[in-house]
Amino acid sequence: MASMAAGFNMFGVDDRANERERTERRARFDAEAMAQLDALYSFALKLTRGRDDAEDLVSDTLLRAFQRWEQYRLGTNIRAWLFTILYHAFVSRKRRIDAREVQPLEDEDGRELFEPVGEADPEGTFYDSFVDQEIVDAIHALPEEYRAAVVMSDLHGLRYGEIAQVLGVPEGTIKSRLFRGRRLLQAQLREYAEAMGYIKRGASVATAGL
Repeated sequence: MASMAAGFNMFGVDDRANERERTERRARFDAEAMAQLDALYSFALKLTRGRDDAEDLVSDTLLRAFQRWEQYRLGTNIRAWLFTILYHAFVSRKRRIDAREVQPLEDEDGRELFEPVGEADPEGTFYDSFVDQEIVDAIHALPEEYRAAVVMSDLHGLRYGEIAQVLGVPEGTIKSRLFRGRRLLQAQLREYAEAMGYIKRGASVATAGL
């Protein structure tokens, strides 16, 4: 009987230790996740282009994350993990709304948009100096597949492999989307950059030193 009592007591101690460890891991997860709140909102806003929709998307993302928190390995890249959840939630919503995953390359009047200017490949630093509404509007105007890659790479610092994981496409596709997305931004921002004196009129981004 004494040995059985000792066994039950040990089982109880183990249970309490496991529960304490789980509680501590959950607290760490909550802290890591909430530290990404601003980044999540920024990403959601670039995707949805509306504050209310962005807030709803972040709320949905956090709800899903908290439900699946034990799938995340503490200490790894929680931003990429949360971005994956957010992007999948965004795509699901978009499919329900209009059955399309990618924004068209036309405006509301059917005019074709986003023709790149010049032959040089624009560097990501081309728009690093833009701090006003112009860069925000230009990013918002990008087709969704390019916008997501550019935002994650150039605004949030995710690596190619991490972006590929979020979007569920090969790493080579990410490199291609970034190349094309940056060229589209170059075209969108060239006139503004010339007017502000960031580059000389008629000069390519590469030769302008940006």
